Formats: sequence, C-alpha cells, structure tokens
Amino acid sequence: MPTIDIDKKELFDYLGNQFDTASFRELCFEFGIELEEDSSEKGQLAEGKRAQLKIDIPANRYDLLCFEGVSHALGVFLRREDPPLYKVVPVAEPHRITVSPECAQVRPFVVGAVLRGVTLNAERYQSFIDLQDKLHHNLCKKRELVSIGTHDLDTVEGPFTYEAQRPENIKFVPLNQTEEMDGHRVIEFYEEDQHIGKFLHIIRHSPMFPVVYDAKRRVMSLPPLINSEHSKISLDTRNILIEITATDLTKVNMVLNILVTMFSKYCAEPFTVEPVEVVYPDGKKFVYPDLEQRTMSTTGKYLNDIIGIEKSNEEIAELLKKMSLEAKVQGDNINVKLPATRPDILQECDIAEDLAIAFGYNRIPRVQNNEATVSAPYPLNKLSDIVRREVALAGWTEALTFSLCSHDNNFAHLRRKDMGDEVVVLKNPKSSENQVCRTLLLPGLLKTVCENKRYALPIRVFEVSDVVLKNPAVERGAQNRRHACALYASNEARFEIVQGLLDEVMKSLNVISVVEANEGMRYCLEEADIPMYLPGRGANVMLIGEDGSSTELGTIGILHPEVLGNFDLKTPVSAFEINIEPFL
Repeated sequence: MPTIDIDKKELFDYLGNQFDTASFRELCFEFGIELEEDSSEKGQLAEGKRAQLKIDIPANRYDLLCFEGVSHALGVFLRREDPPLYKVVPVAEPHRITVSPECAQVRPFVVGAVLRGVTLNAERYQSFIDLQDKLHHNLCKKRELVSIGTHDLDTVEGPFTYEAQRPENIKFVPLNQTEEMDGHRVIEFYEEDQHIGKFLHIIRHSPMFPVVYDAKRRVMSLPPLINSEHSKISLDTRNILIEITATDLTKVNMVLNILVTMFSKYCAEPFTVEPVEVVYPDGKKFVYPDLEQRTMSTTGKYLNDIIGIEKSNEEIAELLKKMSLEAKVQGDNINVKLPATRPDILQECDIAEDLAIAFGYNRIPRVQNNEATVSAPYPLNKLSDIVRREVALAGWTEALTFSLCSHDNNFAHLRRKDMGDEVVVLKNPKSSENQVCRTLLLPGLLKTVCENKRYALPIRVFEVSDVVLKNPAVERGAQNRRHACALYASNEARFEIVQGLLDEVMKSLNVISVVEANEGMRYCLEEADIPMYLPGRGANVMLIGEDGSSTELGTIGILHPEVLGNFDLKTPVSAFEINIEPFL
C-alpha cells in the first residue's frame, strides 16, 4: 500500500479548516484511505518545519498519490466542489514525436502531452516530482514497464524524435550534472547512485539505448534512466512537455492520464491539456492523451443487492457524485461515466465499492442471513482426503512440494522427452528452478528425499496435489489434474511395498485387483518400457471399468540409476504416481 506525505495546513485550508486530527482520521476511514501519522502529534516538530500527514493509499488508486488528487477527491466527497472536467484542447499543429524502427528492440511505445501556462511554486514542484516517483515505483513497475520524462518546453524545439542509438553515440549532460557523458559513461557514473542505480539493469546489456532528441539533435532524455540538464524543469517553467516511453501501451496511457489530470489544474486554463502527435515507423499516427470518459452501465438492483441497501436509481446517481462519478438514470439502467483518473474501475463491482463508500460502510444495515444452506466437501477434495488418510495410516509421511520446477527436473532428469504438448512454460521465470509448471509430483518428492538423506532409511513419503497440463480445448489453454504419488527409498528397492500401498489405496476407493475379481471396477499392472524405470521393472497402472474399457491412471516401478544420480540419490527407490480424478 503506497504512503504519501501531505502538508497538514495546506490540506486543511483547502477543506475549509473544519477538521482536527481525530475528525480527519475519521474522514479518511470513511473515504477508504488511512491516516497513518500526524507529525504534529509527536510534539517534536523542528523549528520552521510544517506538520505532515502520512496517508496510506489503496494500491489501485493512482489518482490519490499526490496532494492534488487527495484534495480534489476529498473536496468532492464532502460536496465542497464538483468533479473537474478535463479537456484536450485542439491545436492547429500539435507537437510531434516520431518513433524510429529501432525502438522496437528496446521500448517500443511513447506518448506525450503539453501543460501550457503552468504556475509552479516550491510545493507544487515537489508534488510533481513526488508523483512521478510514486508512479514509477507502483504502476510503472520500477520503470521496467513505463518511464516518465518531463521537460521545459521553452528550452527545446520540436518536432521531436524517439530513437534507439548505440551508447557511444549518445552524448549529453545528465540532470543536475556538469559533465557531458555518453551512454557507457552514464551507466558507469550512476553505478553507485542509490536512486538511478536501481534502474541501470533495464538497459545495461542492451546494444541500443532509447533516447529522445529535439529538432536540433539535443538529447532530452535517456529512458528509463535520466533526463537532460538542458531541458530540466524549474520553478520558472511555464510550459511542460511530458514524454513517456514504455513496453506496455495500456500502462503508459494510464500514467500519462494520471500525470496530466493531476497537474493541469495549474495551467493558465485549468484542467486543459494540449495534445502530442506520435508517428510510428509504419506511418500510423496517434494523438495523446485520450481523456474521454468511459461509460459503464449497471442497475440499481445489482448495486443494492451486492451492498445490502435499498436506494432508488436517482439516489444512487446522487451518491456516486461523491466519488467523482457522473451517473445518469435511463429506465432501469444507470449509465456511469468514468473519468480518466479512474482506470481502477473495470467492472460493475468496482462501482458498487464506490457506492458503498459514498453511502458509508458503517451505515449499511446489519441483517440476519436467512438463506438455509447445507455445506458439503468439494468432491475432488473429499476424494483426495480419502487417499491421504489411507496412505498416512499405512505409516507414510505426507510432503507438500512446489508447483513450479525446472525443465530438467520435469523431463531430462527423469529421462523423459518434452514433446511440446504437455508442459506449461513460464515466459519470464525468476530462476532456473521455476521454469515450468510440474506435470508430475515425482520430481518434487525426489528432491525432498535428497534433502533428507541424513535421516535413517527407509524413507516413505507421499503427496496428493495438483499438476498442470496443457489443454487447448479449455479457454485458458491448461488445466489442473489431481495426482497421488508415493516414493519408497531404502537399501533395497522393495517394489512389493509400493505395490502393496497402491493396492490398499485402490481398495479404499472400492477398486480391486484383476487377480481377485473378473468383473466390476478393477485395476491391473501392464508391463511397459518406461525410460525413468529400470528395464522390465516398470508398468502402467490401468483402471478397468465395468464395461471392460480401460484407462491409464499412471505408472509404477523401480527408478533407473541415472534418474537417481540426477537427483543425487545413491539408494534404490520405488515409486508410483497415478491420476485419481477418474474415481470421481
């Protein structure tokens, strides 16, 4: 949850000086934010220092990450002001940013806007900088997805270009420095910097660095690291050019909209923004920002039912105004206009949340739930518990292993081949140990035995958990499947022990061996050449239905010495693994 510091006197003056700390804390609670600390309460304010309010902001409310956002939102909530109407002012020739083809290799997207006739003072300037830092840390994912650049428009000349150049070809004086540097020198210079140093890894190893130039080929910024000293903003700046580069087009538009809506109030014509045209290598042109309100339709019945209140559509529309949402009633529907400051509203339930805040959570009536229901265990979980209980009663220890594993653990270390139609692969794994979703429980149990070799033999462990398999027939492209796996490690393989355990599990599920019956649900072992088992010591576990049809449940056998070596084991191991879902 982000935390912001706000000048207490400035905020209380804005809200009409009607609060003390206690009443303001209550207001924050009602609005859905939290006053964490009032520095004046400690009684240790240094001379000349102003009291600060430390406020915790919900992680999805990017519009509340600065004084401007909080003051407007609370002002509207208290009905002291109307929600601002943000406008993009058309201009005959908007400033243009042309994107070079090479940018696709590094940060392919760029957007921009102009704040005209801005009036800044020290507090507004600091709030502007702080908001960028908060957005960088949260929505921008520490600049990996989005990086903000702001410039004094009067110090540069358009049209502008967004390019990708070799580091040695980029020469400029970074912000607040006097030395001209190339790209390599910038990386070296900021290596130990506590602020910029955290972002160097984003482009350090890239052969091309993104860079923004003006018409005179003066460097304006080196995204995502730092702006140029030449175009830096000061308290005397009157016209601000915002350029934001990104790898995610949705996120970059959200960031741009938040930034311009929060600070357009200081423009010569408040709440207006001048557009910037972006031209991509394929000739497509886009104009930013897009401050058009989105419209979402809901019903009073849905909102009343989900909250537990009884309000007419007209009353609901009036309450939503407290949350800066304009709503109009059309028949049974309520059409809600969502401002550019609220990208967090994605579904009807988000509108219901705002309505509940506007109504007041403490005012929602407490009612007795008169619905008569009978609980029942989820069938698959009940089945799993039956298997767990049977194996545990046989003296085996249950393990719980990770759902992710390395590709080698799942395939090569088990002498299996990846045919490409089974495993779900992570696109950007954080480590080599978390590359794929497991398709078998066996690798996790083998690693468990490896980590517990110091204990006396035999080691008997089992697990009943989900594996993940590709399935193009379902919407998400993959599905979970519940497996049961047991593993026995000792000085001897003792295949008969795991076979006996399998037989007990089957009996607990009312399935008996074909050796004992010729009809009904039964199972058998079919010898098979399975690479992870010793030749002639592996078999498929087959379930035979009442109609005589057979289904492969899994495998059982004595593990191959090569598999044991891959998991750093020196003792023989017998194991079985089956799919238990056919027993549902």
